[in-house]
Amino acid sequence: MSLPNHAVQERGVREAGAPHLVFLVTEDWFFVSHFLPMARAARELGLRVTVVARVRDHRAAIEATGARVVAFEAERRSLNPVAILRTMLALRRVLRTERPDILHCIALRAIVLGGFAAPRDVATVHALTGLGFLGARVDFVGRAARLAVRGLRRLMLDGPRTRYLFENEDDAIALGLDPNDRSRVALAGGAGVDPAQFSAMPAQPGDELRVAVVARMLWSKGIDIAVEATSLARKAGAAVSLSLYGAPDPSNPRAVPEETLRRWSALPGVTWQGPTRDVAGVWRSHDVACLPSRGGEGLPRTLLEAGASGRAIVTTDVPGCRRLVRDGVEGFLVPPGDAEALARAFVSLANNPDAVREMGLAARRRIEEGFTERHVMETVKTLYRGLLGKSADWSAGP
Repeated sequence: MSLPNHAVQERGVREAGAPHLVFLVTEDWFFVSHFLPMARAARELGLRVTVVARVRDHRAAIEATGARVVAFEAERRSLNPVAILRTMLALRRVLRTERPDILHCIALRAIVLGGFAAPRDVATVHALTGLGFLGARVDFVGRAARLAVRGLRRLMLDGPRTRYLFENEDDAIALGLDPNDRSRVALAGGAGVDPAQFSAMPAQPGDELRVAVVARMLWSKGIDIAVEATSLARKAGAAVSLSLYGAPDPSNPRAVPEETLRRWSALPGVTWQGPTRDVAGVWRSHDVACLPSRGGEGLPRTLLEAGASGRAIVTTDVPGCRRLVRDGVEGFLVPPGDAEALARAFVSLANNPDAVREMGLAARRRIEEGFTERHVMETVKTLYRGLLGKSADWSAGP
């Protein structure tokens, strides 16, 4: 992939003497689906870039940005203390070999592993992509886990050259940080999205409100709530259909079993379509995007893509989702776990096609004003410049 002209001009540095940025992420597919713009941003600055991840099928896509790839096996489901210690020691050896000037750790597991394994003098960016079950659970276990992570951050992971990158303000607060402290904290528009890849043309009119969920098929995403809400809306007389696009994540204990998805697909108005690579095509043939998440989100990419496609969005009033969607503007926010409230939103939109169109246009504007890939790239470039400063051996560009 070639860089745009302004990026080529900005790079203007001696590659051999450029600072070294190392991304640490659990899976190569996760980096490719969400974080390639950050690698491109680093390359625009002229940094040497290495991605340390478990490699399966996406090495070429990462290397196309100009980054190196170092394969590192770390099972993300294992909680065995011996296995975790072995992983930390192996990672420490990798980082000693790579000698990064900046270590950019992506998601909570990589933050913990990298925080323990990194040399003390390395500048670090801790990029939280959501709290997962720690954010979704509201019981004692969830509260205790969040307190433990906050304490761990303060005692073991923090330092004078540590910076934090969040996708929503709530996660910063959960970790005991001030989201307005620009000396330590940056907010990015999730992974960002390229609006040019999505058409904002109105969907073709149909006889019913066509709702789609594009997500991993996880209980935490509220897939069951979307199914129940669709049935309730149809019982209320609204012409609503629901398409589910996504696959169960076999390495995630919160995956919805395939037999459950097939059973739901037999219900009137509900169809499980399986995974798709044509997200833009999904939104061309649907009117409304839905993500009834139970929480723990950073800023879901599926909402960014739907907004870029000019689709009204119905989602839950949880961190991340509410950062993008303003209730009554780009769509509706409903309480998590509330199928009746979600059904009422479906009924409202089914009865008001003008609102569907206006909310979709507002969603596209919202993306263009602050949630594009370019916005995210400029945010991380500012972070990297601040950590590296100026030196006689390297120019960080204008």
